[in-house]
Parts: sequence; structure tokens; C-alpha cells
Amino acid sequence: MSRTAIPPLLAGKPPLPIGQFEHRPGIIDLGWGHPGPELLATVGLREAALRVIDKYGPDALNYGYSAGPGPLITWICERLSNVDALAPSPDCIVATAGNSQALDHLATLLTAPGDVVLVEAPTYHLAVRILQDHAVELVPIRTDHLGLRVDALAETVRQLRLRHRRVRLLYTIPTFHNPMGVSLMEERRRNLVEVAESEQLLIIEDDAYRELSYDGPAPQSLWSLARPGNVVRLGSFAKSLAPGLRTGFITADPALASRIRDSGLLDSGGGISHFSSLVVAEFAAAGDYARNVEKLRKAYAERRDALLTSLSRHLEGRATWLHPPGGYFVWVTLNAGQDAAALLPQAEADGSSYLPGSTFYLGSGEGASSLRLAFSRYGPEELVEAVKRLGTTLSRATLRPAIKSQAGAPRADAIGRPPRRRG
Repeated sequence: MSRTAIPPLLAGKPPLPIGQFEHRPGIIDLGWGHPGPELLATVGLREAALRVIDKYGPDALNYGYSAGPGPLITWICERLSNVDALAPSPDCIVATAGNSQALDHLATLLTAPGDVVLVEAPTYHLAVRILQDHAVELVPIRTDHLGLRVDALAETVRQLRLRHRRVRLLYTIPTFHNPMGVSLMEERRRNLVEVAESEQLLIIEDDAYRELSYDGPAPQSLWSLARPGNVVRLGSFAKSLAPGLRTGFITADPALASRIRDSGLLDSGGGISHFSSLVVAEFAAAGDYARNVEKLRKAYAERRDALLTSLSRHLEGRATWLHPPGGYFVWVTLNAGQDAAALLPQAEADGSSYLPGSTFYLGSGEGASSLRLAFSRYGPEELVEAVKRLGTTLSRATLRPAIKSQAGAPRADAIGRPPRRRG
């Protein structure tokens, strides 16, 4: 068989996919929290990759230093001094293969079977799937339009401790939340780190959207507010550069960062995403990262505004929604009696799609009237059209009794099951 021949088992079959996005003709699918393909820095990253090969030669393709390559760590320290309230020292940073890998790694190192991990309600559904790969119990904490309810957190921890449960971690997205788009208000941030310190609760802060702020600077991170050892922050280049690079970083206190660096995973394979990390560092050193972030902020702010304007035009009186100051998402709540999961088939028949709000809860039946719209992948005209189509769906729904999901029945989109759409 020649080197270019198709293996017999694959002959006559469709080619295997190379990407996650599932294109469905005729549907503008706002369920995907993915970047717009035209916004990805293909030219700049190609040039950076070539420079990395020229500059580092075989060292670029060998096993990397366990904490990540020095050029990336040095630049991260500098960048965070500009976009956060506290710049980490190099011994506080470990490069990762993005926030998903980082969360899984932390759960492996820091939890034991039977531990309790607290999550927001609603929360990022795919983070829940990662945590469910570990033998831990997930317990939800209520949120509102201002973010995590710290009073609810404190009471939940108190009740769990009375039952002699080991409450180990809180996973939270305080800045440009997924799915709600909101940011935790400053007073609650300070209260949260105080509660975590007093309760000896480690916060895992998912900070994936920090760079995508549209109405002014992002709030300071929980990591920058807390005493060392109380917060570990997950940073990512998936949203600010390209998810396919699978590159991110952890900022933690030096002791935890050392434990991560010395873990079996990194001892075995060296630095995670070594070549990609060098490419990011080279791209940033040329000034391209800062320019790319500004381009993304401008494009996504325009898309967000187009989506919000279209919601006001086509869903006014049928729903309410939150105004996101950054990130990818708008959280919409339909009028009482409407079930977003039940309406989804009709919405897709009308040419639009979304993720039902129930996807982001722990299967408790909450969020039935809510849905998440992502404005990242499509341009303004398509976003306007998608909402117009959704308005048509809701208009039809008001002409007949609302269809309720069967009470207590498991849903195909329930959290913990493999969802069809990602991000």
C-alpha cells in the first residue's frame, strides 16, 4: 500500500472529522461557545510557529520543562500585571493544555473518593462532566444576577460539615460567567475569599474569559484578592487566541504549583503542550497577542450588541435577559410556563438553536425556562436573523398551551450526559 493510499477499512466511507463543530444546514446554532473561524489568527500563528522552529530548533520538539517553557511563563507574569490586580511570580505558574486539562489534573491531585466539590447553579456543564469523572459528590450553590450567593455558600458548607462531609473545592467562574455572562460583584468577591479562608475551602477560579471585556476592565481575580493558598486560577488562550492550541496556565501559591509540577503526569511527559506554548510565547513577544485581543474585543462587542438589539426587537415581552459585560454568552429567561428544552425542536425547525438552561444545572429540574445564546461564532447579521427566528418560535408557542417536559424524566440535554453542543 502506498503512503497516500486509503486503508481498506476506510475505503468508501466519509472522511473522519477534524473539528468539534457540527454544521447543520439551515440552522444558525447559537448553542456553540466557539470562536468565529474568521477571527482565528491563522497567518500570525503560522509565522510564529516557523520562528519557533528557527529559534529553538530540536528543543522546540523535545520534552519540555515541567512547568512550561520559560518564555511563556515570563510573558504571562508581564501580561497579568496589565490585566489583573496582581502579577504572579514565575514559581506560581504552571502551563496547562487548557482549562479542561487543568481542572481534571487538579481534581486528580486534590480530591479523594467521597469528597464534596461545590459548583454554581447554573455552571459550565462540561466542567461538571470533568468533575464527574472523579468519585466526588457535586453540590450546587445558588446564584443570582450578581453572581454566586456567598451567603448560600457559607450555609451549605456549614450544613455539610455538620454531617461530617469533607468539603474540598469550590469551582466557580466569577468573571464573565458561563452560562450567565455576569461577573461577581466586588463585595461578594471579597466575602467569598474570606469565607473560603475561614472554612479552609480551596477555590478553583475558572478565568477563561478575562481578556474578553467589552465595557471596561475585567474585575480583579479572586486569586489576586485571596491569601496565598486559598485560590488556584485557571487561565486559558482558548478564548483570547485559539482553542486548538490547547494551551493555558495555572496560577497558584508556590507550594501547590510545585506539587503540580512534580506530579506524575508532568514527570512522565514533561511540560504540557510544549510546542504550542512556545508558539504562544513567540506570538505574544511580537506584540501580536495584544493586537489580537483588541481585535476580538471589538468583534465580539459588536456581535453582543447586535444580539442584544435583536432580543429587544423580537423577544421583548416574551423573555428577559442579562447584559454580559464580557465573554461569549447571553442568558435568556422565557416567560413563565415556557420550557426551553421542549421548545428546542420547534426552534430548530424554524432555523435557530441554543442550549436549554437545564443543561447547566445538576439535573434538578431547575432552569427549565432559561436558555444560553452564544454570540461568538456568528457575525452580526446571522445573530440578528437567529433571534428573529427564535421570536417566530415563541410567537407560535404563545398560541398554544406550553409543552412541558415530563416531570422527573431524564432529559437528553441533562447535565452529566454528553451534550450535542459544546463550549
